[in-house]
Amino acid sequence: MSSHNDSFVSSGNSPTHSGKIPPDFLVENHGSIFLLKPLTPAATAWVEEHIGQDNGYQGLWPSVIIEPRYIADIVAGIQNDGLAVSV
Repeated sequence: MSSHNDSFVSSGNSPTHSGKIPPDFLVENHGSIFLLKPLTPAATAWVEEHIGQDNGYQGLWPSVIIEPRYIADIVAGIQNDGLAVSV
């Protein structure tokens, strides 16, 4: 019997998944600012509805530049609306 590290070969099927749901958003801490990056269409729709492109300087749209004092409340709002965030 052959020993393989490739999950496709070892399972005889498609690679096994961890069961973890991919996030809708990625949050990056850049010290003086946070970037909120939407990763799914639902996440992009959420930032359009709740934050908007005209809310301050948003030169990286649809990623959103956020001051550190607001990030916790925004992440809580995202999660309350059923979306997943990876920090």
